[in-house]
Amino acid sequence: MKYQTNLSQDESLRAAILAALAADSQTIDADLRVGVLNGIAHLAGTIDSLPKRAAAEELALHVLGVRGVVNRIKSPGAPSPARVVDLNLKK
Repeated sequence: MKYQTNLSQDESLRAAILAALAADSQTIDADLRVGVLNGIAHLAGTIDSLPKRAAAEELALHVLGVRGVVNRIKSPGAPSPARVVDLNLKK
């Protein structure tokens, strides 16, 4: 069985998320990695505070076309392991 993904759409979403993170004062200097698969953004890396971690998730979630966010960003006070899955998928 073959699984079909829309790589070009996922790549466009990844680029948009990276641009949003680079343009925001809270996340511009963060060491973050972004992947997107089937409209679900996966965030990883390290940031220095919980508010900045939350800001990165919100930025990704508000990119048009992103259906959900898996937040694995490490920060002081973040859940261990730093994994939060937002399954409130957009339609």
